[in-house]
Amino acid sequence: MKTFTKALLFSSLVFFSLQAQAQDYKYHPSYIYNFTKYIQWPTSYQSGDFVIAVLGDSPIIQELERMAENKSVGSQKFIIKKFKSVSEISKCHMLFIPVSKSKELSQALSVLAGQSTLVLTEKPGMASEGSGINFVLKEGKWKFELNKEATDKNSLKVSSELARFAILI
Repeated sequence: MKTFTKALLFSSLVFFSLQAQAQDYKYHPSYIYNFTKYIQWPTSYQSGDFVIAVLGDSPIIQELERMAENKSVGSQKFIIKKFKSVSEISKCHMLFIPVSKSKELSQALSVLAGQSTLVLTEKPGMASEGSGINFVLKEGKWKFELNKEATDKNSLKVSSELARFAILI
């Protein structure tokens, strides 16, 4: 009986944690939009649409679509794409990998090798595993970890101002 109670408690904690994250997605687009101001992509990424992709299903898609309605990156219009699987990943400026798809980070990084894509994640430890920016909840507030090595590898220039606000990995 104790094992069942522990499993039920663990399941409840996971559910409420994921539910809290879903409710907090209203803040992520603000962070993401501001990242575009403090990260410079190579010249070949500075024309056409600015593509933000999401791997799998996530409530963040709706929030990003709302942001895209009235914001842009200079003259670039935001386009929000959803990739159902890693095999669908194509050129994009940012790829958001929700916690439910975290196990696919290494595969996604392999597909994106040689591209200038900022990979965004939201599970503890993901910046250390290669994502450029990882959202973390610290003391009840959303913060972000920055993996400078990963962003440099993808030819993304992160301003010192943004780095100053990040938890550096």
